[in-house]
Amino acid sequence: MVLTEHFPVLVIVISMFAAFTILIAGKVNKKAAFPIALVTIFIQLLLSLSILKRVLTEGTIHYWLGGWSPPWGIEYVIDTLNAFVLVVVLFMSFMCVIYSKRSIEKEQPRNIVLFYVVFQLLVTGLCGITVTGDIFNLYVFLEISALAAYALIAVAGGRALKASYNYVILGSLGACFFLLGIGFLYAVTGTLNIADLSRLLPPLYGNRAVQAAFVFFAVGLSIKVALFPLHVWQPDAYTYAPSVVSVIIATAMAKVSVYALIRVIFSVFTIEFIDTYVGIDVALCWIAAMGIIAGSVLAIMQTNLKRMLAYSSVAQIGYIVLGIGLAPMSAWGLVGAVAHILNHAIMKGCLFMAAGAFIYKLGLRDIRDFEGLGKKMPYASAAFTIAAISMIGVPPCTGFATKLFLILASLQATETLPVSGYIFVAVLLTSTLLNLAYFWRVIDRIYFVKSEEGDGGGRETKKADVPLSMVVPMLILAALCIVVGILWLTKVPLPFIGQVLTDLGAGVLPQW
Repeated sequence: MVLTEHFPVLVIVISMFAAFTILIAGKVNKKAAFPIALVTIFIQLLLSLSILKRVLTEGTIHYWLGGWSPPWGIEYVIDTLNAFVLVVVLFMSFMCVIYSKRSIEKEQPRNIVLFYVVFQLLVTGLCGITVTGDIFNLYVFLEISALAAYALIAVAGGRALKASYNYVILGSLGACFFLLGIGFLYAVTGTLNIADLSRLLPPLYGNRAVQAAFVFFAVGLSIKVALFPLHVWQPDAYTYAPSVVSVIIATAMAKVSVYALIRVIFSVFTIEFIDTYVGIDVALCWIAAMGIIAGSVLAIMQTNLKRMLAYSSVAQIGYIVLGIGLAPMSAWGLVGAVAHILNHAIMKGCLFMAAGAFIYKLGLRDIRDFEGLGKKMPYASAAFTIAAISMIGVPPCTGFATKLFLILASLQATETLPVSGYIFVAVLLTSTLLNLAYFWRVIDRIYFVKSEEGDGGGRETKKADVPLSMVVPMLILAALCIVVGILWLTKVPLPFIGQVLTDLGAGVLPQW
């Protein structure tokens, strides 16, 4: 068996051993922690790209751990969806680890080794969630990543300790719900393999234990993804965590939790279950629509930039869940949901990196203090502005592509939901205006409100840009906000998304 056959397990094992290596090497020389993490995640990214290429050319990968065939043994199954998510997660992790060097040296100089050890464990958990084909194994990796996230938030001390504690409580509740769902399904079917569950469950859809399991999964994962109104742990966690931790949790971790929700709904219970209980998809749509509006309104009310971005993420998760809810009525819904996994990771990663840069160089957190920032920190300000414009939905940026797909889905859904479909379109358009409101006030402060040190008196404004290791990831993500948006609008990735729909049994890609 050639080495490439083992890539699905190597992408996890390499990360796990790297965490121990960082711990040991860091005891000798703490400067060794960063390069080990950087090289490890770069290797993982290369492995993920190789896995994606193989999936696209040869089809779904099935890897049996220890040679034990499923459903008796644990199986790693990688299709187009999780191969795509794996690349997104590791790309964002690679950007974060580059960004982290100077950021962590300033924010947590005494915890550098600890940070990289736990960061690597977080990446291990996220990769495990993505590749596993066993639902209990998914739970185990979900908890590994959650425990690592709790520690990464708490390391900042102060108010971050309370934020981490709240996250522990609610995250543990979510995990308990998820575990109860697993227990109910195992009691009914006697298996934990996802493919096996999808085969055994259809005749049992009327079983009360199966129905209860779906509710437990939905509630548990809704807490994990911070879906409104179960988002209450998120704002404090994002606000008080170290800057790079806010980036990784808002991008990679949030997207993996969304992936788990998609996997459970479409690969464990399948579209057939949703068709059997028609109200499920409609309920998801309405909860998501409320989350989009509520998250946006709450974002407008904030003066702390990171807190504003946190509430913005609540609204953005609403976009993805709206797409999931619309999927049984229109394939465009799932196209929008899958596209936004990448789009939101790029946009929000860039925004949180810019917010971290403002804190790093000038200690600025309050939006009201951003006067003249465009001249003091031109690169960070430009990156923030491009990502903000993309979030608003200005074409041809990534945010516009997501909203276009979801509007198409909502319009097609009017055939089933004549009134609700148009309401969802109105929600998407209203959210665009709300996005404009809370992002424009930041851009206005940065570029159009003169600071007291401005050049009105003939003095030159002193530039205060951040180190290159922090600027480069920001600018890469800012450029991708435009490049990826153009690719979506020119339909380059759509055949790939069509394969995702086929693998999930969610129909075929509709005509543009």
